[in-house]
Formats: sequence, C-alpha cells, structure tokens
Amino acid sequence: MTLLLIYCGVLGLAIGSFLNVVIYRVPRHLSIVRPGSACPVCSRPIAARDNIPVISWIVLGGRCRGCHSPISMRYPLVELTTAGLFAVTAWRVGAHLDLVAFLILDAALLALALIDVEMLLLPRSIVYPTLVAVGTVFLATAALQHQWHRLLVAALCSLAWFTVFFVMNLISPRSLGFGDVRLSAVLGLALGWWGVGEVILGFFLSNLVGAVVGVTLIATQKMRRDQPVPYGVFLAIGTVLTVLVGPLLLSHWHHWPST
Repeated sequence: MTLLLIYCGVLGLAIGSFLNVVIYRVPRHLSIVRPGSACPVCSRPIAARDNIPVISWIVLGGRCRGCHSPISMRYPLVELTTAGLFAVTAWRVGAHLDLVAFLILDAALLALALIDVEMLLLPRSIVYPTLVAVGTVFLATAALQHQWHRLLVAALCSLAWFTVFFVMNLISPRSLGFGDVRLSAVLGLALGWWGVGEVILGFFLSNLVGAVVGVTLIATQKMRRDQPVPYGVFLAIGTVLTVLVGPLLLSHWHHWPST
C-alpha cells in the first residue's frame, strides 16, 4: 500500500503539471499540445529543467528564469493538490482496476472546479472525455470481474442524476447551467459504481457545501444574492468528499438508532 500511495502521489505531481496547461488553455480554446509551455510575459519557452513539478518553482523562487516575472503560486498548488488527491484516493480505493477511473475523476474535477471559479464554465471538451474514460474503466472492470450489476447501477444512477438536472435546467436555466447537467452524468456514474447511497450523499454534500459557502459569502458581503455561483465547484467538492469519506458516513447512518 505504501508503494501505491507514493506512486500515485508522484503521478499526481506530473498530472497536476499537465492540468495547469488544461486549466489555462481549454476554456480559451487553445491547443493543449502546441506550442510548448512558455512564460506569458516574455514568451521564453520553459526548459525541461524548469518544468519539474513544484521543485522548479521553488528553485526559481517563483519567477521566470528569463524576465524574472512572478510565476503564480497556483501552479505548484495545483500540482500538490493533485498529488494529495491521488494519494488519498489510492488509500481509499486500493490497488484495484477501478482506481484508474477515480484518479481520472480527481484530475477532471480539479480542472473543472478551477475553470468554473475563474470563468463560470464547465467545458464539454473535459466533461465528455471524462465520462467516456470513467465508463470505459468501469466496463473493463465489470467484464474482468463479472461486476455487471455494479455497472448497471452506475449507469442508472448516471441517467437519474442527469435527468433530474436536465429537468431543473428546463425549469430554470439561470439557476442551473447545462454544464452542470453534463457533469451530473459523470458524477452519477462514478458514485453509482459504489451504490445509490453514495449518489444521494454526493448530491447532499454538494448542496450542503454550496449553501454554507454561499451564505458565508453573502453574510460577509463578498458576494451578492443575484451573483452567478460556480456550482460545479460544489459538485466537485461533494463528490470528492463522498469518495473519501462516504462509506464511513453511510455506515454511521445505517447504525443510527431509529426513534
């Protein structure tokens, strides 16, 4: 298990470095392949030695080697966050094939959450490939381990959450964007792999986090009541929390004394 956690943590650093590119370029409709990474101020290409996750930022003192312009602290934070998410997800899921699906989910949700905060956007070019990738891993797992029932439950949960959000979007498009509708299919599929209880818990935690944050921001006058909310952020947080602590919360619920 220790080796698995270390491996996933290191992998997370590398994926986090790539996510920084995705977060900046995808919502601006730029290629994530070409051109290579460069300083946004002086356009100097970033050499391989300056592109080592976290370490290069520390060595360079958070500044470009060429023009000495500040490099946002967001870059190492995204890399460290991805590494942490990958490690704790590996601890939660274990050395199983479906771990790949949840690591993909971690990376996608982090990228989507940060894009949503900045631009109130959940790009379909991230959501759809994530849905396909997660679904493919679950399909392979079901085929190899004869877990067709789990796959069926996951697919039905995906359809159910998508349908609920689709209807909500039809009723009030201003309250719920269609990007959230698309994302709900991914979340229902991922959490549904573990069961209906996890899907309900994920939905509940997402809205609980959103309510707490929203009320706090409004109370402190940092957000207006009519201001658009990046709901995708709360969906991502609620889903990650469910992946990490869902079984513990649900086990306590099942053992809660009835009145």
